[in-house]
Amino acid sequence: MKRSGKRRPIALALRTLTILTGLLLAASSIVPAAAQTSDLVSKTAFRVCADPANMPLSDKSEAGFENKIAELMAAELKLPLEYTWFPMATGFVRMTLQANNCDVVIGYAQGDEMVLNTNHYYTSGYVLIVPMDGPLAEVTTIGDPALKDKRIGVVAGSPPATHLALHGLLPKAKGYDLMVDRRYEDPAGDMLADLEAGTIDAAILWGPIGGPLVKQSHPGLKVVPLLSEPLPPKMFYRITMGVRQGEKVWERKLDSLIRRNQAKINTILTDAGVPLLNDMGTAPLETGK
Repeated sequence: MKRSGKRRPIALALRTLTILTGLLLAASSIVPAAAQTSDLVSKTAFRVCADPANMPLSDKSEAGFENKIAELMAAELKLPLEYTWFPMATGFVRMTLQANNCDVVIGYAQGDEMVLNTNHYYTSGYVLIVPMDGPLAEVTTIGDPALKDKRIGVVAGSPPATHLALHGLLPKAKGYDLMVDRRYEDPAGDMLADLEAGTIDAAILWGPIGGPLVKQSHPGLKVVPLLSEPLPPKMFYRITMGVRQGEKVWERKLDSLIRRNQAKINTILTDAGVPLLNDMGTAPLETGK
């Protein structure tokens, strides 16, 4: 379903390169560069694939920070912004980008070969969320002894769940669903409500979800980026825009837009409460970077 207007989770699962990718690369050596971009990319609108109920990233009212980034990109291209809405769950890319209903996913984790990734426009990571004045307020790592015997909320199947298992914290953890239709379920909101109610002692969420939610609605909670987990899996990701495989000219055009507007993008993300990290995920991003 499409809607025109002023103006998304991030897919973190990594997939194997397909034979098609190899064919596209081979073709690029004999086809002029301009032909590498499909005619399917709209020349009359900036067509965005987005989740209609995935706050704080995106929603149909266009209040999410990814909506604001989409507005910025459309304005720079001097094109109207048009959305194709579909839940960010199984089938999202197939039913939107691959079906040629839209041309870009604003937020997509680097390394997923279902799409062609632009250069990343921010890096973020998982965060520990605890009561600001509670006994866990100074905890900065999952391995801190203070977390022993605590009940921690975690999204099932996410990288932090593996770290909880490595530290023997998983048996008491409370799991929340990963792939849901956010129009009907709200795992992150439920987790933060449980934390405030004392059902759990701490919560671990993807920073671009947890940070903005706390900033908007949970002033008594503290957000701590998890920067010091020495073992895999990694706890940070570089976030790109995703386009259809093979559309290199379109990718490069978006790369140029990102580069020229990086400061404005950083401001949108910071204002929303997204914890920005350096490229290696080892420290907060310095102001102005």
